[in-house]
Amino acid sequence: MAELVAIETVAAAEVEALLDRAFGPDRHARTAYRLRAGLAPLGELSFALTESGTLLGTIQCWPVRFIGDDGDEVPLVLVGPVAVAPERQQGGLGRRLTAAALAAAESRGLDLMLIGDPEYYGRFFGFSAAATAHWRLPGPVERHRLLARGDGVPRGAGEIAPRVTAAA
Repeated sequence: MAELVAIETVAAAEVEALLDRAFGPDRHARTAYRLRAGLAPLGELSFALTESGTLLGTIQCWPVRFIGDDGDEVPLVLVGPVAVAPERQQGGLGRRLTAAALAAAESRGLDLMLIGDPEYYGRFFGFSAAATAHWRLPGPVERHRLLARGDGVPRGAGEIAPRVTAAA
């Protein structure tokens, strides 16, 4: 059975290799990677699944912020990537990783965002694009895939940027 562990217990090279297998080596060109550039993942919200010493999946969460056109700043957590070894996909591991990260974030009262499939993340985890229509990111994004969840999620116009010095 797969064991949920803190991502820090897994070698960074193993995590990168899994991400390459799951998303391809061109993944760094994606908008979410631009948001994460230069940041360290939030250790208390980032997990791995291992089985008999083999890395099966990971989820990482990152400190970002909404900078409103009105000058308001709101801390957010960018969820993802969620990566599962291709041969183990469709077995619920991604859902288990996501649930663990969301539970950790919820226990801290954090507001979340991600770029992902609205049907999946809406149905299973309560994310929606209702508040994100006027958010700007440092690259292209399909508007319906820009999702958020939480009581303090801003609804106005503004940009999403890294939050360099902040705990979760």
